[in-house]
Amino acid sequence: MDREKKDMGKQQEEMRRHVSQERKKKYFRKRLVTTLGLLLVITGVGVTAAVVASNKKKDKEKQDGTIETIADPAVNETNGKEKQDSQVSKPQEPELPSWESVLQESDLLAAGYDYDGAVEKVKSYAGYESIGELTAAIEDYEARKAECVPVNINEIPHVFYHTLVVDPTKAFANQETDPQAVGNNQWMTTIDEFNKITQTMYDAGYVLVDLKDIAEETVDENGETHYAEGTILLPPGKKAFVLSLDDLSYYHSYDGYGYASKMVLDENGKPKCEYIQEDGTTVVGDYDAVPLLDKFIEEHPDASYKGAKGTIALTGYNGVLGYRTDITYQTVPDDINADKKKWLEEHPDFDLETERAKAKEVADAMKANGWKFASHTWGHMKVGEASMERIQADTMKWKENVEPIVGETDVIIFAHGQDLAGWPEGYVAGNEKFEYLKSNGFNYYCNVDSAQYNVQIRDNYVRMGRRNLDGYRIYYNAIGEENNLSDLFNASDIIDPQRPPVPRLH
Repeated sequence: MDREKKDMGKQQEEMRRHVSQERKKKYFRKRLVTTLGLLLVITGVGVTAAVVASNKKKDKEKQDGTIETIADPAVNETNGKEKQDSQVSKPQEPELPSWESVLQESDLLAAGYDYDGAVEKVKSYAGYESIGELTAAIEDYEARKAECVPVNINEIPHVFYHTLVVDPTKAFANQETDPQAVGNNQWMTTIDEFNKITQTMYDAGYVLVDLKDIAEETVDENGETHYAEGTILLPPGKKAFVLSLDDLSYYHSYDGYGYASKMVLDENGKPKCEYIQEDGTTVVGDYDAVPLLDKFIEEHPDASYKGAKGTIALTGYNGVLGYRTDITYQTVPDDINADKKKWLEEHPDFDLETERAKAKEVADAMKANGWKFASHTWGHMKVGEASMERIQADTMKWKENVEPIVGETDVIIFAHGQDLAGWPEGYVAGNEKFEYLKSNGFNYYCNVDSAQYNVQIRDNYVRMGRRNLDGYRIYYNAIGEENNLSDLFNASDIIDPQRPPVPRLH
């Protein structure tokens, strides 16, 4: 059945392409005939005008005995200069977009299921009503929207990754003796696995939606925000999913284990990753989930609903995005850990404000590209076990050290998968920790859950369970000892051949 739906989807897409090509051919034929006709008319008028002007000039010369001559450049030097200056200083009219470019933009919006936006884009072009290609496009978008069906919000899976492994030979070496390598094997996904999962889920009809697409927000007369189920419309056979990324801070503990070292911008201002090679040289490229997913969606715009990307959950104790932005790098308290001390010794020119400015530039570019940010708590804290005093202190550290870089957010993604209450009871009156976080602006809450999906939308908050697509889940699904990923992909087809056996969790 899935294969039939997939084949049908491909046939529908081919049909749309055929219709689009035919409507373009028909319009261009019509435009060519019109243009040739206009050229013939203009040429005829021009010849006639030239003949009339020539005859008038000859008559004038016969009547008064004078002959018109070209003015001497030396005589009219000043006047000529004024004319030349006038021509140079005249402001040029801004070039308006062509209807073809407008159609290209609207087609891209429609590819991402934003049919209303596509129609609005076409109608923004003055005189679109007289251009058959544009009116046909509107009909096409409206017909495609009419075919869409609402997604069941309560059956949307939310998956997440940690920082991706670039070099498995480094990340997974010495499993018997190195606890960090064991953790790498359990919690991390390789680039090869990530790319296979992305392609496999796309082929199965999964479409990435934003976390906030699942809820509709309304504000009452008192300024209070209320939440209800959102509406997501997708073509039949398509399935929605939410994506988040944890710990995109490139911790010191990752050094030397085959991870990217930081997020940077390339020469075109696109978010990429810096990676330090074995010989110490630095290269920039697609070395983590952000640039890899950006590239995939650029090539497959129908993989994302209205341009959605993922939500990035950040801690702050080692800085963010690979930049050492935390105040402790400047104040150097007595309890600063050895990793930070070593880094500061290796970077004597460190300047906190410079680091923060660079990090903000990258974060701004990522947000402009569709990515969102969330708190992961400043210290990667276990909220279920932590005291209220510690939660309060940690929240203030996050707001002082991370929020100025990534901007305000009302999303908190709990570290270690802990939560403030169980399912399905949720957050009820008297939950002190929830009420504190809510008072600090957090409205969306996510934990870690092995269930296929867990969605809870209440009047005053939105809650969603997340599934870890990491080494542990992939390995134990691949060898048949677990079965909690099969709705997304076949783990035995996904697992990186360089991944060693994954130790059980203690």
